[in-house]
Amino acid sequence: MSSASLPADDPRTILADNPMRLRQCVAIAICFLLNALDGFDILAVTFAAPGIARDWGIGPGAVGIIVSMGLVGMVVGSLTLGQLADRIGRRRQILLCLAIIIPGMMACAFATGVVMLSLLRALTGLGLGAMLAAINAMAAEFASRPRRDLAVSIMAAGYPVGGIVGGWGAAQLLRSHGWESIFLTGGLATALMVPLVLLLLPESIGWLATRGGPDALARINAILRRLGQPPAARIVALAEPRASMGTLFTGRYRTMTIALILMYGLHMMTFYYALGWAPSLVAALGFDPSSATIVSVAMNMGGAIGGLTLGFLSPRLGLRPLVIFGLAGAAIAVSIFGAVPADFLLLQVAAFILGFLANGSVVGLYALIANVYPTTLRATGTGAVIGFGRFGAAFGPFLAGQLLAAGAGRGVTSMLLALGSGLAALVLLLVQIRAAEEGCPQPSVA
Repeated sequence: MSSASLPADDPRTILADNPMRLRQCVAIAICFLLNALDGFDILAVTFAAPGIARDWGIGPGAVGIIVSMGLVGMVVGSLTLGQLADRIGRRRQILLCLAIIIPGMMACAFATGVVMLSLLRALTGLGLGAMLAAINAMAAEFASRPRRDLAVSIMAAGYPVGGIVGGWGAAQLLRSHGWESIFLTGGLATALMVPLVLLLLPESIGWLATRGGPDALARINAILRRLGQPPAARIVALAEPRASMGTLFTGRYRTMTIALILMYGLHMMTFYYALGWAPSLVAALGFDPSSATIVSVAMNMGGAIGGLTLGFLSPRLGLRPLVIFGLAGAAIAVSIFGAVPADFLLLQVAAFILGFLANGSVVGLYALIANVYPTTLRATGTGAVIGFGRFGAAFGPFLAGQLLAAGAGRGVTSMLLALGSGLAALVLLLVQIRAAEEGCPQPSVA
């Protein structure tokens, strides 16, 4: 049977064509919260960076290494553990990642030097990198067909929301406690997600359907009942590609996988420079660490609104043109942020606009990934694109640290790092991204 002709009583068709129920929305909300913790955890070191630099007497180069090591861990996690979600299931993958992140984050509070903190950030990043592959697939697979892009956008908006809440909380903590309290708070918040996942997040029905097995239909119908959806009568086997890294670089997926990796990596180079260095750059202008963190909050607030805006507009205007506009706009916004004078209000406005465009583009890229790969490849594809692409994320803060240490200055450094987003927009202009042929029609990405 063709992948485009699943019957109405197959569970994938039921979820794709029926209106979404409350429990489906709750599942997507859990993915949102997990990504919010991801946002707080990976940005925690940037919130703490000014205090770490002061207490340990280290310069921009060493801070850049600490920030980059967390991103290196995310690269390894995405490429190694990320594809496990297509093999062991999305839910098990999420629980495995939480088991890695919680002790890694808590231990960062007790680090005594650059090497130790760098290794702990790498460990935490290992879990964070694998987490996103699972929750991106989970959000897409619990959504109805018309709401898939919006569901992925809501999930992805959790990242800047985590930055907003975490940034505000970090600003309060830094007024009365040391930088260590930021990591302790992040670890405790992450631990609270374990019971929520166990109680409220069932396994992906799409994944269960592709895995099959003698009890698959019974398990799926039990979940459908919890979701308030009608039961499925049968599971139709589809000739979908096998979950492996090699499949991503063969046939129809090769060009799109390479293009997505290039776009994601180039944009992440710019995006993580802005996220990672904003507090330190603002502090270097003479503002106290608490005020510098508020600028990061403005950037993440813009990011949350930008991501949700893209999700609402993509069915009307098309995902691809919106992402091209966001990437090009982010390149301009980063350059402007580097030229804004030491005025606190102007810095917040520039950071907000930068976050709106830059994170809106990230959300659009996640939606493109979810649409390009079918269920059996979705987590593997997400992990590969994020994993290879985050070499750019790791390189951006590191390069910025070296440029600043060499005396390049905020303006020159920002203009050079802005090139990443500009080149990513060019790649998307030149490459056609096509949606996967799956068990139900996919939303347009043209």
